[in-house]
Amino acid sequence: MSESELERLIHHMRTIRGTATDAWAKGFAGSILRQSRKSTWRPSEKQITMMRRLVSQMFEPSDLVVIDE
Repeated sequence: MSESELERLIHHMRTIRGTATDAWAKGFAGSILRQSRKSTWRPSEKQITMMRRLVSQMFEPSDLVVIDE
């Protein structure tokens, strides 16, 4: 994982913490943000996988309506 990807994921964790309706996702994002303040912290593979999954879900359309003309 590159530093730029990690920074991007952490940036999106702020949004997830503030807007998630799922308590687990909100708590996970808050935990990542707290841990990321430590200069020696690096996410585990499991954390990276979950961060990527949560961020990708942010950009999935939730209410897709298809209109046939």
